[in-house]
This record gives sequence, structure tokens and C-alpha cells, in this order.
Amino acid sequence: MTKLPRLESAGLDGWLVRLFESIDEANMSWITALMAACEKSFGAALIDLVPSYTSVLVHYDVMRLEAGEARERLIRILAELAPDANDAGGEVKELPVWYDESVGPELVRLQESSGLSREAVIAAHGEPEYRVFALGFAPGFAFMGRLADELVLPRLETPRQQVPAGSVGVANRQTSAYPRLSPGGWNLIGRTAARLFDRQREGFSLLRVGDRVRFVAVDRDEFERLGGDVSPLETRNAKR
Repeated sequence: MTKLPRLESAGLDGWLVRLFESIDEANMSWITALMAACEKSFGAALIDLVPSYTSVLVHYDVMRLEAGEARERLIRILAELAPDANDAGGEVKELPVWYDESVGPELVRLQESSGLSREAVIAAHGEPEYRVFALGFAPGFAFMGRLADELVLPRLETPRQQVPAGSVGVANRQTSAYPRLSPGGWNLIGRTAARLFDRQREGFSLLRVGDRVRFVAVDRDEFERLGGDVSPLETRNAKR
């Protein structure tokens, strides 16, 4: 097995720094420490950092920095890297969710697979604080974990062509909410009224890597009051 951490070429203007092979919340303090060190070392030459569960993609300006020098900087960073002792787990953000079969048709499937009542499924999903491990798939789409064992479901065999914005879903050991109308294969169990992606917001995305997230159950009236869309999933798809 190749020793970790390791550097992998990501084209002419990027290096992938792979720190771990498996997903673990303990990885986050190392990931955040690496990102902070890269920001300090690369300075104005840094274009972007893309963190994931186990790695960070470092994208830099080739007009300011050659690939060899970028690699040497990363080697020096890794030689001195230590977990972020000040990592308090990120900001805690609450997402109000209306759990209902009309907007979350796999809520019934989750009841059947877990053997839990509808109320128990909702409570099990809303109880933990989930960590945002990565952003991707679509702008503002946050991969969060880890999901309780009884709520684990594989992705749908046939993804939906259109999933409404705000749809809350689960897939394997992860949970998330769709920030915009898009295709998707996650098991939908409800819908949030939170605006997850907004071009008028600094950084666009409501959720950031390292944040902790709570899903808070609300009834239909409160969901509507918060601006949530109560249109049933099948009705929305039929209109398009």
C-alpha cells in the first residue's frame, strides 16, 4: 500500500494532497490544518482549495508558481503538519425540515428498512449534529455524516431526473439537502425551507466544510411560513 500522505498530480495547475484512505470525522482537524497552511504558504498564488473526506485539491496560478515549487511547498507543509488544535467543529447551523411523504417519498421506505415508526425515523435523523465533510456535485451541495446505522440506505437504482431545491435525502452513510433543482439519486425524506445556495450571499453556499448541521423537524404550517415549497414531488415533475 502506498504510504500516506502523498501528492498526486492534478494537471498543470494542481496537486491533490491525499491524507487518508477512509472517512472519519477525526480527519477534519487535519484537513482544516492543511488548508490553513496552504493559504499561508501559497499566498496570492493560490487559486482554490477543494477539500473532501480524505484529501485537499490545491489549485494554484501557474503564472505565479511553477509546478515543482508548488510541490516543494506542499512537501514542507506536510513535514510539519499537525491537527488543528483550535478546530471547534465549525459553526452549528440548523435546517428546518418538513418530513412528509409528499415531498420525501422514501420516508416510507426508510420506515420499512429500519423497522422504526415514522416518528422514530424523523427523530433518528434529526438527533445528531452532522459534520460537513465536503461540498460538491452541485454548488452548495454538502456531504454530511455520519448517518445512524438504522437509517442507512443505498442510492436509488434509477436516479430522478429532477429533484426540487431543498429536498433532504440520505444515501449510504451520508445525508444532505439539494440546493437547487437538479437530477439526483438520494432517498428523499423531507424538504428544508433553508436557502442553501444564494448568489447574493458571501461565499454563495450556506454550508461550509467543517460546519455542524442539525435538521430540525417543523410542521407544514411552519414550513410554509418560512418560505418552503409544499408542492408534492410527483406534481412538480408532472408539470415539467
